[in-house]
Amino acid sequence: MPSRISDFLVCLSAGLFCLLGGCASITNPVANGVPVRRLPPELLGEPKEGTQPLPLTLLRQKPPNPYRLGPEDVLGLWIEGVLGERNQIPPFNYPESRSLPPAVGFPIPIRSDGTVQLPFIDSLSLQGKSIEEAQAAIRAAYTNEKILQPGLERVLLTLVRRRVEQVLVFREDAGGQGGTVPTTGTTTRSFGVTFGPGGTAGTLKRGMGYAVDLPAYENDVLHALAQTGGLPGLDAANEVVIQRGYFQDDVDREAVVRDFQIQPPSAHVHAAGAAGGGNTVRIPLRMRPGDTPTIRPEDIVLHTGDIVFIEAREAEFFYTGGLLPPGQFIIPRDYDLDVVQAIALVGGPMVSGGLNPINLAGTFVTSGIGFPSPSLVSVIRRTPNGGQVNIRVDLNRALRDPRERILVQPKDVVLLQETPSEALGRYASQVFKFNFNWMAIHGRHESGTTTLTVP
Repeated sequence: MPSRISDFLVCLSAGLFCLLGGCASITNPVANGVPVRRLPPELLGEPKEGTQPLPLTLLRQKPPNPYRLGPEDVLGLWIEGVLGERNQIPPFNYPESRSLPPAVGFPIPIRSDGTVQLPFIDSLSLQGKSIEEAQAAIRAAYTNEKILQPGLERVLLTLVRRRVEQVLVFREDAGGQGGTVPTTGTTTRSFGVTFGPGGTAGTLKRGMGYAVDLPAYENDVLHALAQTGGLPGLDAANEVVIQRGYFQDDVDREAVVRDFQIQPPSAHVHAAGAAGGGNTVRIPLRMRPGDTPTIRPEDIVLHTGDIVFIEAREAEFFYTGGLLPPGQFIIPRDYDLDVVQAIALVGGPMVSGGLNPINLAGTFVTSGIGFPSPSLVSVIRRTPNGGQVNIRVDLNRALRDPRERILVQPKDVVLLQETPSEALGRYASQVFKFNFNWMAIHGRHESGTTTLTVP
């Protein structure tokens, strides 16, 4: 009976010491959270795993074969006796683009209406024709007017310069900070831009702006990204925003502003504004398998006056406390981070019996029977209506059951603490210290000592 009374007094003393010492496991204000298995699906968070990059071929237009002429194309034309004297060597031109062969003849631009003005004949439409078809049309026009004799005409037609579309590309990601790489056949002019307020480089959105000339049939999103730093990096949003053309009038501008105010921020592809100007298109760069891309072929084609915008990704953080090192940690953009991985990421204790989770003295293995591993995780999560919910996670269960590993969401506060039984066990490990020594000599003489230290 005295022994039982003594044991009871020791346990009672340990409990009183925990209470008097303000044990966090006893006074924890967030210990009584909602278990993960009882959490509504809308609070679990949408997983990122399983999403795949958008096929890059969807960002590029299919060029026609052969090349089709249009306004602002520059032709090289030589017509014996009309544009060039007989027995004279035609002039040669070397195009800036390596994709074009050397051109022969005098430069003749195609006008905005798709026609060319040539000597001695009326305006001739070459819109949509190939080089061979245009050459045949010019030959027929001169023979029909009896300026050239059929069978004796000599007409040479080549392409000196393709028409271009002038677009602006603004990038807030690191992919746009590598400078400008000269690209044959195009003109790229870059200038530095700083977006947003801030006092240090880490709080600033620094990017680059490019004025890019895209040749015909290369005037698409993929070519614009390729000439301005490549695909958006991990510090960029997973979408490309295209703002179309110029405002035609005040009505067009007001329509765009009105649509911007009601536009949902999560819209994947959205067209706004009146026809003919001011449209906005959002192209997602990652999708889930099975989802059908809603990108139309005309969405990725760029025209003069369009603006391509790669927006910086707003950094998403979660916060830690309790037995975890207090701090702010970034959440990955393209893959999930569950609560177990988050604790490992910040260097928190897991399955650490016998180790000191609060290593202030520089010792790892503690005396006594060892610390029990803390297993109470509280995740404080904000709700869509501005409130918060406390989610209780059993770390021991989470290590065995993946369903217990709740995904960490932006602005979560992850607290690791001891349960009351773990706190009492830790206290007992500090109070009761066992030292056991065993000696064996030649396998015959064995001796051992055990000591128990009680305060």
